[in-house]
Amino acid sequence: MPFQILVLCTGNSARSILGEMLFNHLGQGRIKAWSAGSQPAGKVNPVALETLARHGIPADAARSKSWDEFSLPSSPRIDFIFTVCGNAARETCPVWPGHPATAHWGIPDPAHVEPMAARREAFEEAYQSLKQRIQGFLALPLETMTRDQILAAARLIHTGE
Repeated sequence: MPFQILVLCTGNSARSILGEMLFNHLGQGRIKAWSAGSQPAGKVNPVALETLARHGIPADAARSKSWDEFSLPSSPRIDFIFTVCGNAARETCPVWPGHPATAHWGIPDPAHVEPMAARREAFEEAYQSLKQRIQGFLALPLETMTRDQILAAARLIHTGE
């Protein structure tokens, strides 16, 4: 059974979408990831989709959704939650089925950078930062580690240690 991961950000339109798609693509069946937001924008940022397409990452399933979808008893049992924006890390989260471990991987918000050329560059930087962290996470022997060991490693990956 793959590890179930939820990537959270307030609007669920940019960083968390990049994280979800990268986890699913790079995880190659070892990971099943979703993303959600506390106040979802209702649509995926088009520059996030452009960035994913430029790197050949499928994003057909990308949609902005509320984290409420993942707090129901019928929701997938999430193993790990990664918050990728400071607001989501500080918000009072729902009680998640299975009580997943949570790590914060703060990524600067690229969505409102101006002008558009700088926004595209900011999305590329967010993509590369998430890709590096996700690759580091996937390089871990997750199947033989305890939840606490995985959580500690995820936090070290964020700090670059």
